[in-house]
Amino acid sequence: MKKPLAEFIGTFTLVLFGCGAAVIAGAEIGFTGISFAFGLALIGTAYGIGAVSGCHINPAVSLGAVAAGRMTIAEAIPYMIAQVAGAVVAALVLMIIASGTAGYEGGLGQNGWGEGYLGEYNMVAAFVFEVVATFIFMVVILGATGKGAPAGMAGLAIGLTLVVIHLVGINVTGVSVNPARSIGPALFAGGAALGQLWLFIVAPIIGAVAAGLLFKSGLLDAED
Repeated sequence: MKKPLAEFIGTFTLVLFGCGAAVIAGAEIGFTGISFAFGLALIGTAYGIGAVSGCHINPAVSLGAVAAGRMTIAEAIPYMIAQVAGAVVAALVLMIIASGTAGYEGGLGQNGWGEGYLGEYNMVAAFVFEVVATFIFMVVILGATGKGAPAGMAGLAIGLTLVVIHLVGINVTGVSVNPARSIGPALFAGGAALGQLWLFIVAPIIGAVAAGLLFKSGLLDAED
């Protein structure tokens, strides 16, 4: 149970502080601050639980690792259950905290697209962004944790990549690249967030699995 527990704690941390930055402090820190909140939360958890579970904290990443041949689907299933559970509990905790002020309007940092959502980008733009951003994210994850990568630097590289992805993508979709991160807030926000949730499950999985298959092919193997 050590690995699923670590994944639960890591995903809980990412969602609570990443989405929490948007919900509680978004007006003060803006998109840049929110971007760093997600990235720094990932860096912290990478060094906190990375030695235990590898710090996937993302079902798409776990499936990408399966596609790359770095874990089996049987190993990935407990990871993904723990990740979604961690995200759901984090969203609940965030809702309890955020609703403690009279000014709370009900948002939980949920993902979305279209009319009324941030930059009002259409579904195609949202889908393409999530696929491509997750693909790049997974390439960095697999490369930074693979053969020949500098020891001890993976967490920093992966976390900073998540910052960049958010800097570009918050106005498009709020940035998912992580089905668990989307599922947690959507379950409590309901409405459009729940209706659009499919995209934030399907697109990240496509991007991550594509990156995993690329590594599995050997085309990005480090030279000896």
